[in-house]
Order: sequence, then C-alpha cells, then structure tokens
Amino acid sequence: MLHRDTVDTTVLPPGERFGMWLDLVARTSAPLRIRSAHTDDFAARADFIDLGPIQLVEYQYPSLDATRTRKLVRRSDPELYVLALTTGGVGTSSQNGRHSEIQAGEFTFYDASRPHDVCHHATEPERDQATSIITLIPHAALPLPPQRMAALYGGRMSGSEGIGALLAQFLLQVTGHPEQYHAADASRLGAVGLDLATTMLGRHLLAEDEVPTEVRRRALVTQVQAYVHRHLGDAALSPQAVADAHHISLRSLHRLFEGEESTVASYIRDLRLARCRRDLTDPALRTQSVQTIAARLGFPDKAHFSRVFRGAYGLSPQAYREGYPDPARIVNRPASTVNSSRAD
Repeated sequence: MLHRDTVDTTVLPPGERFGMWLDLVARTSAPLRIRSAHTDDFAARADFIDLGPIQLVEYQYPSLDATRTRKLVRRSDPELYVLALTTGGVGTSSQNGRHSEIQAGEFTFYDASRPHDVCHHATEPERDQATSIITLIPHAALPLPPQRMAALYGGRMSGSEGIGALLAQFLLQVTGHPEQYHAADASRLGAVGLDLATTMLGRHLLAEDEVPTEVRRRALVTQVQAYVHRHLGDAALSPQAVADAHHISLRSLHRLFEGEESTVASYIRDLRLARCRRDLTDPALRTQSVQTIAARLGFPDKAHFSRVFRGAYGLSPQAYREGYPDPARIVNRPASTVNSSRAD
C-alpha cells in the first residue's frame, strides 16, 4: 500500500482545531497566512502521499482564505509549482495579476515561490466541505521553459476533457485508493502523474512542441490505455478504432507502442482475457454462461474465445472455471466433515 500521512483536526476538541491547522501550515515548505470563518470549529483533514518526483495532498475543510506574502516567500522558498484540482466547493486563485474563479472539476496553477492568494469555500458550509487534490511539482522536475510558466499562473484549466480529464482521474484514483498500489509503485506513479501534468500544462501554453518527446509519448500511451479500459466491452474496439478516437494514424499508433511491452492489439486482447478470467472465477457470476461473459468483454465468437483463452491459460474457459474452487463448497466442506463425525 502507498504510504499516506494524515492530519485530522477532529482528534482535538473544536476550540483547538484551527490552531492545529495553523501549526500544520506553518510546518509546510510554503507557509501561508490563513483565515477562515470557521475558526471556532475547524474540522479539517489533509492526506499526504509522496510519489517520488511529485507529492499529492488531498485537503478537506469548511472554508479557507490563504495568502502567501512576499515576506513568507523570502523566509521560505521551496521552488515548487502547485497544480490544484478542486473536487468540491468553489474558489478563486490570484497570481501575477491574473484572477480566476475555480469550480469543482477545474485545475488552477501557481508558483509557490511567488506571492499569491487562494480562496476555497464549501458550497454549503453547514453540510459540505471544500475539497481539493494538490500536486506539488519541483521547479527542476517540470520539463517546460520556466520563463513561459508565468502565463499560466492564477489561471484555470478543465479537468473534464482531454488530458485534463485523464490527469483528474489519475489523481482521484491514487488518492482515493492508495491501498490498491504497492509502496514500490510510488516513483512510477509519480512519473505518470508528472508526464500528464506536463502535457496538460504544455498544451495550455500552446507550446506542446516544447514538451519533451518522450514525455508526450508516455502521456499519450497512458491516455490510450485508459481509453482501452473504458471500451473493453465494445466488440468494435480495435487498433484502428483507438487510432481514430485519438486523431492519429494507425501507423502512428503502432509506432507509439514500439517502446511498450506489447502491441496495441495484444494489449487489448490480453486485457480482455484477464477480465474474462477474473469474471469466470467470480462466485457472483456463477450463473452466467461462459459465452455471456466472453461476449460482454468483446469476444462474440465462442470458438475464437475458447481458442485464444486456451492459448493464454492452457485450459478451455469452461475447464478453467470448473477447476477453480467455489468458495461456497470450500466453506461447506469442513461443515460436512464435522456433521459426519457427529453422526458416527
């Protein structure tokens, strides 16, 4: 499981919670001056996940107004960019003379080495909390021209389309389900997140050509793989369909996967087979026929499915299912033995 450090103010009495939050902010690499209308009971939480080249912080609180002054910058300069995804509530972001209103599902971007203002409030403070996922990116880790980045400070970017949507899904998945990953995955996940963030920022700079080629390649591979996952059940899913969906030629798609462990067609087939194998061994799907499971995952031809499944796993789908133990029979077997003993 990915290591996660948590700060939760609700472990203290209401009157001490805001002070705990101020202490937390003061200890961060980029301290802020904080104000809130909920200082009498500041129920808040912060979860920190270190992913090697980047760090993720998931925040939730009732409301917060923050200012990073020139004095605070002089006192502590972390040389970090901040890419913030608002997941709940509304806010504003101001830096470098630019001011933007940020809605849920949108990103904003700023430089922690420069003064800035950020406000984030719950839509209904009495019932909800303001929530966000912050990505901290060291200046040296972002392979984009530093002199160009000021054009994005205090702006907003969509998290519901294109690379922005893919990055938002990645951040929500990692912070929402850290138990699904091993600690050893952290650096690789950080590299994926950094590639996606770099590509999104590069496109908003209208200077994608300045994004390193390998970064763009890895980001596009991640985008293609996410598309395949979402469309596994579509019988028409093919390398050509994938290429068309991403507005590239089939040749370009094949060239894109030259640095991967499998071709596009193999990736689609292997992922479908893995899903079929999982469903065949799912006790909840015992009543569904093999053909139903196969068709749902893009294998409408029964003979073809049986052939490729046997080639991958050494058994026919039916034999594989029959050879996988039913948990209900395993549970009942000891009970039967006990009952026999009592009968004797």
